[in-house]
Amino acid sequence: MKKRIFDICCVIPSLILFVPIFILIALWIKLDSHGPIFFLQTRIGQFGKPFKIIKFRTMYVNNEGPKLTIGYDTRITKCGYFLRQYKLDELPQLINVLRGEMSIVGPRPEVPEYVELYPDGIKEYVLSVPVGITDYASIEFRNESEMLATSQRPEADYVEKILPLKLAYHQQYVRDQSVYLDIRLIFRTLKRILFS
Repeated sequence: MKKRIFDICCVIPSLILFVPIFILIALWIKLDSHGPIFFLQTRIGQFGKPFKIIKFRTMYVNNEGPKLTIGYDTRITKCGYFLRQYKLDELPQLINVLRGEMSIVGPRPEVPEYVELYPDGIKEYVLSVPVGITDYASIEFRNESEMLATSQRPEADYVEKILPLKLAYHQQYVRDQSVYLDIRLIFRTLKRILFS
């Protein structure tokens, strides 16, 4: 209950504050390439419930390719690179938080295909709390696409090397969760985005 109150108290002022930024980003996306402003994708939330995560669109429409974005992916638009670099494409997820589908801080939600790979006991444990916009794993793997850019088999490396580390971070968060920890992780996230 405390977590939900904390989320609402943060999200409502943030959405009001970011309205001008939302408008500017929306205009830039429309001027930069054809297609919708928002990108919706099915992710798995708390207790295994699927929901549509909301992001600003950063790719050209009607593109084919892997679910992972790797390095300088040709599917990404010009403004998309900038939005991704500073995580501005994630801002619409504040709407997901307002709707109760996500929290500001919590295990980062994955697509159903990767959640199916979670070991059963770990899957239930990690998804026992609300998924979030940021967490330990989001901070540590901020440059994930660049990390996979040199891989000869990026999807396999993600599943075999990165996903287990993310699950370990998720379990750490579930074990230690508190409003104080959420505040610390929010500030660590902002620091990582702005100064790295």
